[in-house]
Amino acid sequence: MSADFLYMIEVVINGLMAGVLYALVALGFVLIYKASGIFNYAQGVMALFGALTLVGIMEGQVPFAHIINATFGTDLHQFGWTVPALLAILLTVGVMILLAWMVHTFVFRHLVGQEPIILFMATIGLAYFLEGIGDLMWGSDIKTLDVGIPQGGSLWVENLSSGLGGEDFYGFFIDKLDITASVVAILLVAGLIAFAQYTKQGRAMRAVADDHQAALSVGISLNFIWVLVWSLAGMVALVAGIMWGAKSGVQFSLSLIALKALPVLMLGGFTSIPGAIVGGLIIGVGEKLFEYTIGPMIGGATENWFAYVLALLFLVFRPQGLFGERIIERV
Repeated sequence: MSADFLYMIEVVINGLMAGVLYALVALGFVLIYKASGIFNYAQGVMALFGALTLVGIMEGQVPFAHIINATFGTDLHQFGWTVPALLAILLTVGVMILLAWMVHTFVFRHLVGQEPIILFMATIGLAYFLEGIGDLMWGSDIKTLDVGIPQGGSLWVENLSSGLGGEDFYGFFIDKLDITASVVAILLVAGLIAFAQYTKQGRAMRAVADDHQAALSVGISLNFIWVLVWSLAGMVALVAGIMWGAKSGVQFSLSLIALKALPVLMLGGFTSIPGAIVGGLIIGVGEKLFEYTIGPMIGGATENWFAYVLALLFLVFRPQGLFGERIIERV
């Protein structure tokens, strides 16, 4: 095989890996939108907040240290201990579940029956509130997140592929973190599908997604289901925050990963978990291939806009996405 063809295969593989990371963020949007009809603008900030909280717990950082020190004249920053990564992740999951309960109890429970634009505006307010709270709790400096995920090129993949193209080809460079993220995403999606199909709570969640009134009539608690859905979305956001934070550091620009999820949702559909995965893979591979083949002809930097152009085409010709439900309103 020629070296050029092998390089293209490497581009495709790296695109698939990037697409998995996009799909992780899109999953949280799908879970909340499917169950409650709310487009959660705060999903990216939830990933940031989860990653910030995880780093703070692991490092034994005192929450709201800046406010405490300014108010009482103290010099508190650390508790004096560190927390193992696995325990810190479990504690952060607990924080995300508590956050889900608070969001439903204090915000969205009071907005039941409101227009979708009102609910959307509420998620915008929630996003800025969480960003501010994250800053006050853990500080705004860039943090390193190390939960033991291996990083750097995979020598096994490089050695396995180096003999394919002769002496002009040195093997595929595949980041071990991307491989780990792909495996985690596959397990996460499989777990979500199994939960929705084979558990009582999962079936109740599907019933609420199909018809709120019918679910109420058979005794399903909408409050419980919505807290459950926000909790699951928070856990998915935490996983996405861990992967992106380990890759590029935990910083406030991490919340912008939600913008990459929008084209994924437009392609896959706002109500489909498999659609989020397929949409993420299409966007990831498409933008890498376009940059590799067309980018040099037009000056490069096509990854910044390719996904949005593709999403715009889908909005014109198939607005419900590949797996979304076509809704017809009769007037």
